[in-house]
Amino acid sequence: MSTRDAVIVDAVRTPVGKRRGTLADHHAADLSAHVLRALVERTGFDPALVDDVIWGCVQQVGQQANNVARMGVLAAGWPESVPATTVDRQCGSSQQSVHFAAAGLISGQYDVAVAGGVEMMSAVPIGSSVKDPELGRAGGPLVQERYGATFSQGVGAEMMVDKWGFGRAEMDEFASASHAKLAEATDGGRFEGQLAPVALADGTVFAADEGLRRGTTAEKLAGLRPAFKEHGTIHAGNSSQISDGAAALLMMTSEKAAQLGLTPIARVHTAVLAGDDPVLMLGAPIPATAKVLARSGLAIGDIGAFEVNEAFAPVPMAWLAETGADPGRLNPNGGAIAIGHPLGASGARLMTTLVHHMRDNGIRYGLQTMCEGGGMANATIVELLATV
Repeated sequence: MSTRDAVIVDAVRTPVGKRRGTLADHHAADLSAHVLRALVERTGFDPALVDDVIWGCVQQVGQQANNVARMGVLAAGWPESVPATTVDRQCGSSQQSVHFAAAGLISGQYDVAVAGGVEMMSAVPIGSSVKDPELGRAGGPLVQERYGATFSQGVGAEMMVDKWGFGRAEMDEFASASHAKLAEATDGGRFEGQLAPVALADGTVFAADEGLRRGTTAEKLAGLRPAFKEHGTIHAGNSSQISDGAAALLMMTSEKAAQLGLTPIARVHTAVLAGDDPVLMLGAPIPATAKVLARSGLAIGDIGAFEVNEAFAPVPMAWLAETGADPGRLNPNGGAIAIGHPLGASGARLMTTLVHHMRDNGIRYGLQTMCEGGGMANATIVELLATV
């Protein structure tokens, strides 16, 4: 049997910019290049060794079209011999990039790969790739015939609220806690080892996540208007933020890392996918988590840190209710409600945050999962190999 594995040697991300914020004028290829170059600067590896760059991006139009992964490689000044491809599994696109890289490494197709992603939602808004919004979002006549619904993540979030019986106040408490955790992590310097600050044209440096709203409370959020349903409970404050950003992970086999004198942070232990109701849309992290635990042979209590994407507050709240996970281990440094959700970059951003948190705190196992358009989810368990 093969002894090949897939390890994460380094993981880096930009600070996440808010919509029409500090990163809004950057090009997707250039921001991709920024994190690619950062990997080289941090580890000293030769990019000519990279067998493939696998890059998540959801809205592949405008500046994000034309295989933005390849454009990022060229913008980074990497050798023309380095290939790249762009993948779309909706919000899980760059988590899927990690899965594809791991599969290529374990199968022997790759020795070195880079996984990551980018999304510039200020320039390429969600839905930009849909030419016919009504038919496109519904998936076409046959899907419409099967489900009789226009798919909407916001409506799906309201459906989750109804299914699990969440109240607006408890969701707003969850949202405000996300900001509080991000503030604590930022002030404590917890992100310094994972951030690649961006130098700006005016000579300043963008070095911290921009979505943080200090002092957010459930009482303040109570005044916000529902966004998707009259008398609903989902609003801008308990939903993920529209954001810009990029993230990248350097991956290889343990054997290759040893040859290069590099110390991996973690290895990909188990990686799975799950599909679920595409109308409710956001519940698939629950079966994905059950599947990844069953395949790994681990129990929920064995996992020391969880990153569950905060697309909307009821997503991680329902996940907690169904899995019985320790709430204190969930998104310990804040989630997408506070940090932001640059679609195609978010999977890699969560994984970057997860593996650094594991290394900083000596946590053996971490689990990441996120809901995705069409009612899907990736779930990944990573195992710590190095501690600070």
